[in-house]
Formats: sequence, structure tokens, C-alpha cells
Amino acid sequence: VTRSKVIKNPKTTVFNYINDFRNWETFGSWILEDESIKFTYPELTSGKGASCSWTGDDGNGNLKTIFVKDNESIYQKMVSNGENSEIFWKFKDTIGGTKVTWRSKGTLDFKSKVLAFFQGGINSVVGDTNEKSLENLNKTLDYEINTFTIKVNGIVNRQGGFYLKQFKVCKEKDVTRNIKIMVPRIRRFFEKNSLVMNGKPFIIYHKYDRTNDLVGFSVCMPIRDSIHISEGSDMESGELKPYTALKTTLTGDYSHTQQTWNKAYQHIAKNNLVRNTSQQIIEVYSKNMDDIKSPSKWVTEVYVPVYPKAVPRPVYRKPADSTSVAPVVAPTETTTP
Repeated sequence: VTRSKVIKNPKTTVFNYINDFRNWETFGSWILEDESIKFTYPELTSGKGASCSWTGDDGNGNLKTIFVKDNESIYQKMVSNGENSEIFWKFKDTIGGTKVTWRSKGTLDFKSKVLAFFQGGINSVVGDTNEKSLENLNKTLDYEINTFTIKVNGIVNRQGGFYLKQFKVCKEKDVTRNIKIMVPRIRRFFEKNSLVMNGKPFIIYHKYDRTNDLVGFSVCMPIRDSIHISEGSDMESGELKPYTALKTTLTGDYSHTQQTWNKAYQHIAKNNLVRNTSQQIIEVYSKNMDDIKSPSKWVTEVYVPVYPKAVPRPVYRKPADSTSVAPVVAPTETTTP
């Protein structure tokens, strides 16, 4: 069974969305129409080796990604009520967006075959399901990905604290995909070791090498007290010292974080602030995909370290020809709120 549709979004956006099983609950028509279906996600939900499983009133099943060619194709295997099938995705640039082709090949269980017989045949039933899902995908991406707001909150005093982190260097285009893999991984580490999270996950950006297209960053989880990590672990402990930063908030999908950074830097330049390069920029995932499925409602806080800005303070001097006093403005090191 093969169905295609033009999705009104760039190929990379569409590919990345389908490539992550956590997003399937927002467009899979058979999922949206059956409230009994409950999904379980492992550590890896995106890319080769990713998987998910589900249970529901009509049975259970699982999906696994076998092969991925970035922005081009995905090959997956599905088991539903004991029956095996294959899923092939193809992505192609076209006028108006991305042409997505979804091909399914396999067998149905006996109940599904009987239902298909009375509803116009297997091709019709499965095809209708795929068509509805592709239409849902188009609507979801059109609204959820493209609906966002960016607000410069102003200068804040960012508190410090302890955290655990996992470091990664990759190409800029792979940053978001790796973060989506690493955040669940660090959550699992906390669960496995009975550690208590002391806030929301955040990202520290250590370097941005545009010449070589490399980004170095750490996915971090705050903890209340410093702890010792055994030698050989890919997790490290760290501490953030308190610092002054310009806070800018993105409400919407992560794909707009670069615009959020740009707006923050524009504010810094316009207001004659000075970037504190001894501190790294951090992104705090205040509300993420673990809290809510809708990308348009995710909240990411970007903190760009800056030096405290001096504010004028009145200094009174006595004029030579009078006993009254007149204010004279002089700079101090008092910070703005």
C-alpha cells in the first residue's frame, strides 16, 4: 500500500519529525482515534535502532527503525498483534514543500482482514489510514512547527548550582537530533541510580566553530548537591557559578532557537551590553516534549552571559555661589534588576 502527500515544510523539518517515534502520537490516525493506546519509549526514539511499543484494547505492537538515510529515506519494521510488516518512507523536495511517500508491506491479523473485507479491501483500509495520517502530519507541522514567539525578558541574575552532564561534539545540523537522544539518556541515568533531579534539563554550549561546522555542547541535569561519578563513566559532574545574563524565552519548537539567539544578540548590541565570554550560553528546557506533545507549547529559556551594566547614581556637590546642592551623575557598579 503506497500513499504520498506534499507537506508544506522543508525536507529536513519533515524528516526529523517523522524520524522520532515520540512525534507519531501527534499524527498517526489510528493512534488519535483510539484513546486506549498507550505508548512506551526506550532511551533511543530517533534514528537507526530507535524503537517504541504500545498496548491497547485492540492489541499491542512495536516499531523499530532499521535503516536511515538522512533527509532521504527511512526503513522500519512493525509487529502488530503478532503480524509482521515493513514501512518505507521517502522524502523529496518539491514545489510547495516536501513530497512524503509512505509505503506499507506486510500481513494483517484475522480480525483486521475481516474488517477490511467489509470496508472496501485491504488497500482501501490501510491506504485510508495512511492518507489520514499524512494529512494530520501536514496540519500538525504547519501549525505546531511554525507557531512560535520570542520574548526578550531582560537582565537577570542567574543562580548557580550543581549538575551532571554528558558532552558531545557534532555538526550544527545534528545538534537538535542529538539533544533529543541525550536528554532521555540522562534521565535514565538518574532513574537507574535513584538520583533526584533539581530542576529542568539544560544545555551548555562550549564552542561554536562555524568554520569547521562543529558544535561542542553538554546536556545537563541539575542536582541539589555535588556527587562523585565513577571513573570510566560518560557522565561528569559540574557546577555553575552565579552570573548575570540576558534572558530570552522561546515558546515553540526547538528549530527556532537560532532566531532566539539572534534576537538576544540584537538586544545586547542595541543596549550597549557587553558579552561575558568567560561564561557559556545555556538553554533551559523549561517545558519540553516530556511535559507536553505539542511543539508550539514548548518553552526554552536562553541565557546569554553579560557584564552587569552600571547605572548612574546622584552625587551631590555644593556650588561655589550658593548654599544649595545640585545633583551630578556619576557611574557606579550597581546592577540593574
